[in-house]
Amino acid sequence: MRTVDSHFHWFPRSHFEHMAARAEHPRTERVGDGYRYYYNEGRGFLPLPAIWFDLDAGLAASEAATGPDTVVVCTTGVLSGLLDQLPAKDAIDTAYAYNEEIAKAQRTHRDRFFGTAAVPLQDTESALSVLAHAVRDLDLRAVNLPPVTAGDPIDVARLEPFYARVAELGVPLIIHPTDLVFGEMLADYGDALQRTIGRLFDSSVTVLRLIFAGVMERYPDLKIIQTHGGGFLPYQAGRIDKNARQESLPLPPSDYLKRIFVDTVTPQALTVRTALEFYGPDKVIYGTDHPCWSPKAAVGVLEEAGLSDEQHARIRSTNVEAVLNLT
Repeated sequence: MRTVDSHFHWFPRSHFEHMAARAEHPRTERVGDGYRYYYNEGRGFLPLPAIWFDLDAGLAASEAATGPDTVVVCTTGVLSGLLDQLPAKDAIDTAYAYNEEIAKAQRTHRDRFFGTAAVPLQDTESALSVLAHAVRDLDLRAVNLPPVTAGDPIDVARLEPFYARVAELGVPLIIHPTDLVFGEMLADYGDALQRTIGRLFDSSVTVLRLIFAGVMERYPDLKIIQTHGGGFLPYQAGRIDKNARQESLPLPPSDYLKRIFVDTVTPQALTVRTALEFYGPDKVIYGTDHPCWSPKAAVGVLEEAGLSDEQHARIRSTNVEAVLNLT
C-alpha cells in the first residue's frame, strides 16, 4: 500500500536567496546553512535551518517510517501569506518563480513528490493568472491559503472569483497556521503561546470565515484541507452551532465543517480518534509536518489510536489520493 504524507515541508533555496537580496521586509538573512525569514516589517522572524532545504533527507526520513512507496505532498506551511506582504508586482513575480521550482522538484521526483501552489491574493486578477498557471500548466495539486491578504481578511468579497475558480479546477485549498494574525499578540513565553494555541486559532478562524461568509455554501464542490486535526473546531462544533447565528446559512456551521479534510499532524491518539468520529472515515488524511515532527512519531500516533486495517488504508492512502487527485 502506498502511503501519502499530505503535510510535508521543503523549500527551494532559490526563493530564499531571492528574498535575501531584498533591502525591505519581508526578506531573508543567511544564517549558516539556513536562513531567518523576517516579516511584519521585521518585527517577527522564522528560523529555517538547513533541513528545510534538503529534499533528499526529507524523502529518506519519510520512507524510513512508512516504506519505499511513500509519497510526500509539499506545502508552504507557516510561510503561507508572506508573499502578500510584498508589493503586488513583486509578489506575483516571486510566486511564479517559487511555483516553477516546486514543479521542477515534482518532475525530478516523479510519483514521490507532489507540489502545491503559492498564490498571492492582494490583486484578484493576478491571483487568477497565477492559479491557472500553477494548476493547469505546472500540474501542482493544491493551493495554500493564508488567513489574510494585504490587510484584508480572507473572506473579503473581491476574492469571490478566486474561490469560484479553485472549485472549478477541483484542487483543494490547504489551510495551515501562520504567525501573521496572532504572532505578536501571543509572543510571550518564548513563543510558546503562539506555537501551541495561536497557530491553531489562526487556521480555525480562517475556516470559520469561509463558512460564515457563505463561501462553502456557494461552492459545495470546493475542497478544503485543514491541518493539525482541524485545530479547535471539532471540539467546539456544538458551541459554534449554538452561538454563530448566521441567518444567511441554510445549514448549521458544523455541517460545513464536516465537508473538510483534516490531517493527523497531532501528537495525541485521542485527537485522531476524535477527528475520525467527527469528520468521518473518508475525511482524515495522514501527515507528518516534517521537519517539524518526526515521521516515525506520526506513525506511532496512528498505531496508538488503535485503528482498523481499513481505517489505516483510508488515512494513509485512499482519502488523500482522492482529495489531491493522485490516482
